[in-house]
Amino acid sequence: MTDNLIWITLLVKLGVVASVASVLARVTTFRRLFFAESRSQPQTLALLAFFLVPLTLGVWLRFWVPNFLAADISFETVILLGLLVGPGWAMLSGGVLSVPAVLHHEYLALPFNIVLGLAAGAISRFVEREEIWSFTPFIDLSLYRWIRRNLIKPRIDRQFLLLVLIAVMEMARDWIAHAFPHRLFALLASNLWLQALVWLCAPISVGVAIKVWNVLRVEMSLEEQKRLLLEARLDALQRQINPHFLFNTLNSVSSLVRSQPEMARQMTVKLANILRALLKDHDAYVPLREELKFTDDYLDIEVVRFGADKLRVEKDIDPRTLDVLVPSILLQPLVENSIKHGLEPRILGGTVTLRSRLEGDRISIEVSDDGVGMTGRPESAIRRTGAGIGMKNVQERLEVLYGNQASFNVVSNPGRGTVVSIELPASTSSSS
Repeated sequence: MTDNLIWITLLVKLGVVASVASVLARVTTFRRLFFAESRSQPQTLALLAFFLVPLTLGVWLRFWVPNFLAADISFETVILLGLLVGPGWAMLSGGVLSVPAVLHHEYLALPFNIVLGLAAGAISRFVEREEIWSFTPFIDLSLYRWIRRNLIKPRIDRQFLLLVLIAVMEMARDWIAHAFPHRLFALLASNLWLQALVWLCAPISVGVAIKVWNVLRVEMSLEEQKRLLLEARLDALQRQINPHFLFNTLNSVSSLVRSQPEMARQMTVKLANILRALLKDHDAYVPLREELKFTDDYLDIEVVRFGADKLRVEKDIDPRTLDVLVPSILLQPLVENSIKHGLEPRILGGTVTLRSRLEGDRISIEVSDDGVGMTGRPESAIRRTGAGIGMKNVQERLEVLYGNQASFNVVSNPGRGTVVSIELPASTSSSS
């Protein structure tokens, strides 16, 4: 084995390690299994398959393709699995990766890989998990950090210790390969400086893979934090709308207790249905048919309070939209706003109309009334009167759930009424 071949092999090996780590990072199943807080035995075996299938073929490739020694990264793989998965699984993986070598008379590959997996797993128990993830392949930075820390306060730098231990394990492999030729694969150079690069290449290769996966881990953590933040914001918005809605509904019921007790009783039953729907745990999305059923109970209460001659309800619902998922409690705040601020000030009352249409992969929902309308720009009128708690809440929830994929428009003409239009991506429970 010439020194030029060793030099080229070291450079190619770094590229192979980075490529394999990057390719695995793009696989959704690998990410889910690799970064899971806990894994069952079948899940761990599935995770190991992502490593063992291609990398065992890489060991075979070393024998099939002359001088393509960089395909064999079994040493780095066993160390990575020992550090990140555990000693037992690393020892098992080391045994699998050694099969092609043993079949080609490198009999020491099996015991060496098993001991290597055990040693890497033992190191993982000594080094903190975050120290493993922050392990850097940049040797000069590790040395600088180690010197700076120990000048101020001498202590064991476990990251630097990890770097040294990986290099020492590479030295041990080289010594065994030199002592027992053709029984264990290793890169043996004729001069010391190149052999030192071989020893340093091992921790650098391990560090490159860890860096690739750590970047992905940080991105996934940020995405999870963003998701939790959006859920918290959505929950806060939900908590805001429920008391507001219940307060207005209770006022409607109380206004009929003395004058029309039978109607008040009917309204109480409707209110119980509404409370049951509000208090049970429900998803952020519900089929439109459930949302319409919830809104119907509210409208029944309002029709009784206003009178059927003053409050009329019309529906123009596309049957294809009934199974489309929409945010829960989407329509009731808009209907309430139409009644309270559009029709109630009008002596003759009026009509609330609900419409839905399915247009391609988007659903269009409309709530309109023929009430008094709003003066000035509808959005500014909503903010100015304070009547827009419900409408503003709907807007904010749409922003949280859909971002710029949803639209919310208000068109109002004084004396002629208001139209609130919503467009959302159409998805059903079977496709979500």
